[in-house]
Amino acid sequence: MRQHPRTIRPLIALAAFACAAPMAAQEASATIAFVGATVLPMDRERALENHTVIVRADRIVEVGPTSSVRVPAGAQRIDAAGKFIIPGLAEMHGHVPPPNAPAQLLEDVLFLYVANGITTVRGMLGAPNQLTLRTRTNRGELVAPTLYLAGPSFNGNSVNAPEQAVEMVREQKAAGWDLLKVHPGLTMAEYDAMARTAKEVGIRFGGHVPADVGLLHAIEMGQETFDHLDGYMEYLHGDRGPIPDDSLRSVARRTKAAGAWVVPTMVLWETLMGVPDLEELTAFPELRYMPRNTVAQWTNAHRNRLASPQVVLVAGRATAENRKRLLEMLQDEGVGILMGTDAPQQFSVPGYSLHREMKLMVEAGMTPHEVLTSGTINVGRYFANADKFGTIAPGQRADLILLDANPLADIGNVAKRAGVMVRGRWLSSEEIDKRLEEMAGRNAGSGS
Repeated sequence: MRQHPRTIRPLIALAAFACAAPMAAQEASATIAFVGATVLPMDRERALENHTVIVRADRIVEVGPTSSVRVPAGAQRIDAAGKFIIPGLAEMHGHVPPPNAPAQLLEDVLFLYVANGITTVRGMLGAPNQLTLRTRTNRGELVAPTLYLAGPSFNGNSVNAPEQAVEMVREQKAAGWDLLKVHPGLTMAEYDAMARTAKEVGIRFGGHVPADVGLLHAIEMGQETFDHLDGYMEYLHGDRGPIPDDSLRSVARRTKAAGAWVVPTMVLWETLMGVPDLEELTAFPELRYMPRNTVAQWTNAHRNRLASPQVVLVAGRATAENRKRLLEMLQDEGVGILMGTDAPQQFSVPGYSLHREMKLMVEAGMTPHEVLTSGTINVGRYFANADKFGTIAPGQRADLILLDANPLADIGNVAKRAGVMVRGRWLSSEEIDKRLEEMAGRNAGSGS
């Protein structure tokens, strides 16, 4: 009997915001100079004090000691003394509304990413005409991260035979999607047909591990990213109690040997397993940027989850602890970790979810530098065939976050942003906060 998807979770429906025309494109300033900052270039763990970063159009053109870098005449100068600059961060398992969503919804969700320093998003659930949205955002028609998009997912509903999987791969490659998204529900034959054809035509694939396929076979077939760690937990029986270190180490080494990447999405999975208290979740201040009926849906879903039999919640807590131990082992064994949260999802507000994710990654044993690596240089390496970004150096895409405090001392300092630059476009903290307040006001007064 055919296995149907267990958790094919489309982007949780957000209530429509009032329609609005897309924000007009704004050209990046010809030249911008960040003067006197401490630069964390993220090529390795180091801090370059009293440095100046020169940006022209969408590229970093010079980085060096303030005493020796000449700021070009006419450049916009940003006093960065006492502040810290890091590369823009990435949401490697994110979602954006489909292009037929109301214009205001598109603008707001994309802006929430940027407002929190996320300058790159790997969208993991393609929709018709979304490639047009990618073109619009990447050329600056909206204030938005650079988008890399997976096509419509391969799952037990969209694929019903190996031949259909082959056809779907070829269609998505020809259409220009950046990667293929794997959801639960594929049979072994369908998965293998997809994987072989993807290798043949030259398109990457990642996501979940279908139950019929299993983690080890997916690794062998070249699945490039494993998102959520659920495939690992199923293979290791993470809901039954502590996993032996040897088992964690063995699977981490197999992942490393295959050159695969992992997108942990730690916080959301704890929420979906019923670990956090509802009172804690509903107190998140960032919920004011979500429509009220969306928050109500999330609240009801979590309340129902907490009403599940106690054995389910106990298993969820055991799995959550094993996920932390696995993440630490993956990091220790040198597996490439990619930052991601699966936002927007239940109590996972775009951008803000990444700050919560980073704190949990530190709790799992990663250092602040390792956490930042997962959202900067690692992402640049993953997308090295598409562009140069993820570090602060000449020639890199000008995606930057200006911070008021050192994130290497406390990962929570990433939230203390003085401004964000996305593809050379500078947004001050004042401009960001003004737009966020407008967004909160719309949601408070929408009646939705």
